[in-house]
Amino acid sequence: MARRGGGCYIDVMALSPESSRPDQRRRRFRPIPVRMLVPNIITLLALCAGLTAIRLAIEGRLELALAAIVFAAVLDGIDGRVARLIKGQSKFGAELDSLADFVNFGVAPGLILYFWQLNELKNVGWIAAMVYAISGGLRLARFNATMDDPNKPPFAANFFTGVPAPLGALCVLLPMYLSFIGFGVLPVIVTALYTLLIAFLMVSRLPVFSGKMVGTRVSPEMVLPAFVLVILFIAILISYPWQLLTVGSLMYLFSLPVGWMAYREQERRYLAANAAAAAPAEVSEPNPPYSASGSEPSDDRPPRLN
Repeated sequence: MARRGGGCYIDVMALSPESSRPDQRRRRFRPIPVRMLVPNIITLLALCAGLTAIRLAIEGRLELALAAIVFAAVLDGIDGRVARLIKGQSKFGAELDSLADFVNFGVAPGLILYFWQLNELKNVGWIAAMVYAISGGLRLARFNATMDDPNKPPFAANFFTGVPAPLGALCVLLPMYLSFIGFGVLPVIVTALYTLLIAFLMVSRLPVFSGKMVGTRVSPEMVLPAFVLVILFIAILISYPWQLLTVGSLMYLFSLPVGWMAYREQERRYLAANAAAAAPAEVSEPNPPYSASGSEPSDDRPPRLN
């Protein structure tokens, strides 16, 4: 407050909280590194593929719809690794990835199956598709909630809890793969029950291999063979997509008991190691009540009166 001409006035700028922090606006709108944008762009491309798959399914172009889901799954496997490689992880990117996965691997596969065959069951088919989509959302929510759980044992980082959403989407479309390779269309009730089975596996507590046990480095002598294997896989996927997806889905489903047994074995070893580490403290012998000479131990009690 200051006086001027017998009156007084208040310096509003001096009392403004922003005046004490002149760099506030510049800090709020600071430039974002390009490396933070690249993983989000890949995630948005995957989301576009999932939305396009829904449109293609409505138009009856089911083979292209499945190809869009596979493309979205490939992009989903790339974005996280690219983010870690270029150190572009962010909380925004993690939330965007979860929302994109719900659309791409929860909503889109359920709608594709409904437009393809489940609509023959009318309301029952719609319920099966809806349960699958909701299970995908619950699976992703649980993953986000338990991602930073400090109570997890060390070996649990190598396992997922329940079938991941991208692999669940690729597996739930197995009846369509079989029809495209000439195996025939399964009865609609079988397709509905199979859809509910995959939905249950996604929200279950079943330990599933996460793939993180595979090393992130390649030895020099394996670089060229690795390139050849990747090119061979892409060539087979382009030439025989439905056969490869059928074999891959069946192999993955049959590997689920193996993952469960591996988890139980590692859990048994972990508990045994903890028990062995705690055993010496529990087995330690107490001090003898009397000394070796047979005299009573000294204490602070006064001598007994005669």
